[in-house]
Amino acid sequence: QVQLVESGGGLVRAGGSLRLSCAASGTIGSINVMAWYRQAPGKQRELVADITSGDTSNYADFVKGRFTISRDNVKNTVYLQMNSLKAEDTAVYYCNARISTMWRILDYWGQGTQVTVSS
Repeated sequence: QVQLVESGGGLVRAGGSLRLSCAASGTIGSINVMAWYRQAPGKQRELVADITSGDTSNYADFVKGRFTISRDNVKNTVYLQMNSLKAEDTAVYYCNARISTMWRILDYWGQGTQVTVSS
């Protein structure tokens, strides 16, 4: 089992910055990939960025150059630094941890944190 707790959301003006944090606990040594997803009202949840246990990161096109995902293995925390925020970045942001084995894939989710960008 993996438990994820997000923090850092809030209200910010367009052009501003926020940093989200996701603290992981439990069987974290088995996690292959950590990711941030987001879901805006009336839309499907979408991948924002992910980072592997080998520190390889991947970004959705709509955040490239603006967001940075990173991890602190000592604190068991993943961060999402969000710069140059736009109104369309408004969404609930969810932390995800994925454990992949030969037999199955397990996905764990945090409770979500609201990010609101005012134009």
